[in-house]
Amino acid sequence: MHKKKFITAGMVCEQGRAQYYATLHKAKQGELVRVKRGVYAEEIALADTMVDIESLIPGGILCMFSAWEHYGLTTQVPQQYDVAIKRGRKVVAPRYPNFKLHNLSDNALNLGITTANISGYKVKIFDIEKCVCDAVKFRNKIGIDVCTEIVKNYLKRRNKNIAKLMKYAKVLRVEKTLEMCLAMGV
Repeated sequence: MHKKKFITAGMVCEQGRAQYYATLHKAKQGELVRVKRGVYAEEIALADTMVDIESLIPGGILCMFSAWEHYGLTTQVPQQYDVAIKRGRKVVAPRYPNFKLHNLSDNALNLGITTANISGYKVKIFDIEKCVCDAVKFRNKIGIDVCTEIVKNYLKRRNKNIAKLMKYAKVLRVEKTLEMCLAMGV
């Protein structure tokens, strides 16, 4: 099977100047698509359900709707890739595929990071408990119905970790709101 992949200028330069010019030639011929400055991809890689987030947004972490959909917490289909980055960091996202960047503080950004293999790509993603806390934190932006759906679906899971969930809720300052959701049985 042919591996779909993204190619960065840095990766190609390590292989020598000839390989760099060959990559530029492939882009001119239409064999590769220029995603953004210094990043190229095969067309098939852009048609997949996941892209190489690390190549496109270095240090980015999959979050919000993209993460909720990955964990099966929502029936909402993401319209873009939701990616968390450090607040104040300047990042140029490609025009296609669509990205929505979420600027988070160090405290929120470094909490609950894990990696997952999604469609053959190693992707940084927040763990499920952090994702549930994000739903509660941003309930007014995403809608109460979506937040309720996420919390209910989390509570149905066998591998839920309520202690970890409450620990994250305390750090993210949504502990009281989450307790109310849990007490009402959402």
